[in-house]
Amino acid sequence: MFRRAERRVFFLIVFSVALIILSSSNCAQEEFPPADLVLLNGDVYTVNPDNPEASALVIKGSTIEAVCQRDRQAKRYIAEGTKVIDLEGSFVVPGIIDAHVHFNRAGELINDANLMTVSDGLGLREEITRVVEILEKGEWITGGLWGAYEEWALGDSGKEEKDKKEPWKPDRWMIDDLTPNHPCFLCRYDYKVWLANTAALRAAGLERARLAGMEIGGDGQPTGIINRPSPAFDRIIRARKPKSHKRLLDENRVALQALKEAGVVEIHDIATPEQTQRFIELQERGELTCRVWLRPDLSRGAELKAQGLTMGLHPKTKKEDRWLRYGALKGYIDGIMGTHSALFFEPYDDQPDNYGHWRQHTSDDPEFKVGNMEKMYNLVKVGLEAGFIPNVHAIGTRGVAEMLNLYERLKEEGADLKGFRIIHAQVIRPQDFPRFEALNVIAEVNPYHISDDMRWMEERIGHERCKGAYAFKSLLDYGALLSFGSDWPGTSAAIYHMHPKYLIYAAVSRKTVKGTPEGGWFPEQRISVEEALKAYTINNAYSVFEDDIRGSLEEGKLADITIFDRNLIKIPEEEILGAEVLYTIIDGKIVFQKK
Repeated sequence: MFRRAERRVFFLIVFSVALIILSSSNCAQEEFPPADLVLLNGDVYTVNPDNPEASALVIKGSTIEAVCQRDRQAKRYIAEGTKVIDLEGSFVVPGIIDAHVHFNRAGELINDANLMTVSDGLGLREEITRVVEILEKGEWITGGLWGAYEEWALGDSGKEEKDKKEPWKPDRWMIDDLTPNHPCFLCRYDYKVWLANTAALRAAGLERARLAGMEIGGDGQPTGIINRPSPAFDRIIRARKPKSHKRLLDENRVALQALKEAGVVEIHDIATPEQTQRFIELQERGELTCRVWLRPDLSRGAELKAQGLTMGLHPKTKKEDRWLRYGALKGYIDGIMGTHSALFFEPYDDQPDNYGHWRQHTSDDPEFKVGNMEKMYNLVKVGLEAGFIPNVHAIGTRGVAEMLNLYERLKEEGADLKGFRIIHAQVIRPQDFPRFEALNVIAEVNPYHISDDMRWMEERIGHERCKGAYAFKSLLDYGALLSFGSDWPGTSAAIYHMHPKYLIYAAVSRKTVKGTPEGGWFPEQRISVEEALKAYTINNAYSVFEDDIRGSLEEGKLADITIFDRNLIKIPEEEILGAEVLYTIIDGKIVFQKK
């Protein structure tokens, strides 16, 4: 039995411990201010290592008021006017941030012609019929990219036997009856062959003309096939009517809708000046339902500085803005795997004389000489002086190594490399993996590329080099910080899904959407769902210097939240592709709710 004094000390200790526990809880407060939104009965994954799981979230205004382990704690904040949602066990994560989007092309691929999976007349007619119903009379139908998946079907792993037949070639009569009021100028995925319908030929004065570059059929009539480059191609380009402002805004709106439905709360956009103006207009109209971190071309550093603009500032008001603001400058060092233009130290296996291409430093500059990095260095320096960090596209082993060399040079000169990225970091030499952490350079990667690109990778660069392709596990093991982006809508040779389930599935399974190959492609590079979610949330917030205010579900952080219908961590990997987003919440406001 305790003596009286000992009992008193014991109870004092117990009482003190209880007070400490209560005071450390986010939800155990003396005052409970009325919440605007309370989420109950959720399966909450906070991405906060100090408090990884919870049941409920309390939101007031644009921020998270409390993260609660028990629903009863959150209910203390419910008052008249509080919106309460019973999540019925749904999976709650910080808002998904997509670190790599080509926003204007995404809307175009939704509303304009998308022929990437088309390689026959029936598919062509179906897609053109869909587009005609969307557009106003007189609008041109453009885009296309037919044949991108003719050699391999969408979802193939590359192990399937390839189709050896001659590539499909359309003609104008396949669509003329559908498009009397819509000139069409459609491209093949390699941009070398184009299709003009009769209305387009007529607009260019080529219906009865014979000009170099035009294909003439056996009946002596133009088939509508136009080769590029050629005088005929130039003539149609000059005649082509630009898209109306309304049409471009409509493309933006459908892209924003798709982002909401996918749970994406922010995009890092490869923004053109024209698209930036449309973002401003959409924001002023109250239609911007996704945060945007603009990444202008690397060549624009001096121009933006002269306008009084720098990273973090709104493009019109020149004030800090959490919805629309300038970010890094985007540059390029090489091309892409789909066109054999990614830059390597060794040639492509299937093109022994091709090492890839030293691409433009910027999106519109002529190609530069092999080994000449001084222009890239100077552009980056100008950008840094204007207050912009560089994010540079590098895909092949040499492209990645050359950019690491340049960043290392800048670090030796005293630059702080926080936020610097290598975009794609697609194929990496063994000796370059540890350099990411050593330089504090972010590896901005695109997991869905695995599912799509594996169809051609080994044929092009062989098994050995593929060991360093999309090597996310090796990057993590060497201490690199991963940033996930979709590269939506893709390249001319590939469709890249934007919904996070596709990227997470690819990263953890390394399979195609058809579930092949068994065990995954180079399965030693698989990562966990938790690691994937981190790359999609807190890491991407860090990459824009805002991990202190968002990226995880913590008291005081912005209420950017994505809610899935199932726990992506606990379900088998093959079920991830079946996941759906139930709610998208930005700044504490529900911008999407699945009906």
